[in-house]
Amino acid sequence: MPKHLFVIAWLAAFRLSHADVSVIDDTGATVRLAQPALRIVSLAPHATETLFAAGAGEHIAGTVEYSDYPEAAKKLSRVGGYSRFDLEAVAALKPDLIVAWQSGNAAAHVEKLRALGFPLYISQPNRIEDVASELERLGILAGTSTVGNAAAKQFRERLAGLQKRYAQRPTVRTFYQIWKQPLMTIGAKQIISAVVSLCGGENVFAGLESFAPTVTVEAVIAANPEAIVASGMGESRPEWLDDWKRWTSITAVARDNLFFVQPDLIQRHTPRLLDGAERLCQHLETARSRRQTTQ
Repeated sequence: MPKHLFVIAWLAAFRLSHADVSVIDDTGATVRLAQPALRIVSLAPHATETLFAAGAGEHIAGTVEYSDYPEAAKKLSRVGGYSRFDLEAVAALKPDLIVAWQSGNAAAHVEKLRALGFPLYISQPNRIEDVASELERLGILAGTSTVGNAAAKQFRERLAGLQKRYAQRPTVRTFYQIWKQPLMTIGAKQIISAVVSLCGGENVFAGLESFAPTVTVEAVIAANPEAIVASGMGESRPEWLDDWKRWTSITAVARDNLFFVQPDLIQRHTPRLLDGAERLCQHLETARSRRQTTQ
């Protein structure tokens, strides 16, 4: 290639890599950067994981506690917890992009960061499909679209496979338990409710609008779920899941349909959500198989 053409090509590539980038975040706001972000602060564990999946891990300057996946995320600087992060610590990292969590971060703290002039992308992927879109959008903002787009494509293909496999399966009425005291479940807007539907399940508390409503034992008994699924806080099955065994009138108890899904796989809005979905779908298949043996 003649030297002058090489220079022209290099300049074009330079301008492209330094061009304005913009996306629409989950609140409908436009996020515009003069160039792809090189120093990102993530204020949510799920956002940290998704940034890594979108190829932007090396651009993360800091994050919050419990950002523990992938392994490299454990080595990142911390700015506090997602519900009470340290504003000064965030500012000290001089980010050119902050990824915040609409339902997890304190709104007042997020607005203070906005008032300080930091560009903000607000994340709140409430539908399974939103995970793929977030991979693409964060890839654009970080200048790693090649990786982000490929990850999004893979996610959509895997999701389509699960939809095809379980779309026609008989419905399983399902109670998903987040915690024991208070007794918390999932409402219609929670992404886990969409996972239950993906697997051919029916969230018995889908009529509740809040993300994590509190319910009573009596309400669960009245709903009479065919399967009870719990997450808890760690990698082990929570002991309190077996507390339901005293309520033998519940179909899920009578058929021993008390199941566990690791919380990191289903309570984070990340590509691993489909790992959790596969486990939940398998549990509901077990529940279906037990209909024959108990009839």
